Amino acid sequence: MLITETTGSVGFNVPGLPAPASTWYKVVGTNNNWTAPGTTPLVILHGGPGACHDYLLPHTDLVKPNRPVVFYDQIGNGRSTHLPDKAGDESFWTVDLFVKELDNLLAALGLSDTPIDVLGHSWGGMLAAVWATTPGTLAAHSLRRLIVSSSLASMDGWRKGIDSLRQRLPCSVQKALYEAEQKQDFTSPEYEAAVEVFYQRHLSLARPWPAPEVQAALDWFAKDATTYSTMQNRYGPSELSISGSLRNWTVIPDLHKINITTLLINGSDDEAQDVAMLPFFAKITGKVKWVTLEGAAHFTHVDQRARHMKAVEEFLGME
Repeated sequence: MLITETTGSVGFNVPGLPAPASTWYKVVGTNNNWTAPGTTPLVILHGGPGACHDYLLPHTDLVKPNRPVVFYDQIGNGRSTHLPDKAGDESFWTVDLFVKELDNLLAALGLSDTPIDVLGHSWGGMLAAVWATTPGTLAAHSLRRLIVSSSLASMDGWRKGIDSLRQRLPCSVQKALYEAEQKQDFTSPEYEAAVEVFYQRHLSLARPWPAPEVQAALDWFAKDATTYSTMQNRYGPSELSISGSLRNWTVIPDLHKINITTLLINGSDDEAQDVAMLPFFAKITGKVKWVTLEGAAHFTHVDQRARHMKAVEEFLGME
């Protein structure tokens, strides 16, 4: 099977910007006609915000003649438009901005009337859920299957899961995290070392650490933390506290609007613990399948790549 890649950028008009922004995309498939009859593209939504698509490239394993895989970098990082002057502007960096960007990209790629499957990882799963429940989006008539990978339905659920994982850390690590939070000092070597311990237990179990995919995500945060620092954590790239605009986020009241077949995936050691994922299972009105992969943390597609892809492949092929 000959695999081809098509890359490009589409303009994205954002109110308040002096010129259109640009969303970069990559389509991996067996031909360049991803709107052909019988074709169902799989659209991948990356996490972060700001982690970019690179760490999710293992999902090219899922390419088939009738299934191109679409990656893109969300506005604010990667190969899309960077807006560092908007750092800290919570009125600009909203979930709705990324919902509109996704619709804009799909329309530009000619996928407005084409059935698509969507896989959202971590923040990408949050975005996918909001997109799927927002009236007027292309999800209403284009979304065939939804995959929510290592994500969360509310920040309250996320915090509960993170807190339970913190309690299992060595006492010295717990102490370093607690002292940093009390002092609001998130730059000390002790804090950075403690975060590293947490990540090696709950971000990815692949060794040697860090796996290339993990490093790719961390590198993008280091290059431009605008979206992550504004929406997730003002104090640096850490999953352990949520101080940005997403701090009170929830999609639980709207989950009943999702009436399509949905797959949930997380890892046994995932920072996206079951308590964070459970509302998807309980509230989505369509058929829901939940797979937890043993021996995997937040990057299930890296830690247990073959099993992750098998679960997605079987799900997408379900009648």
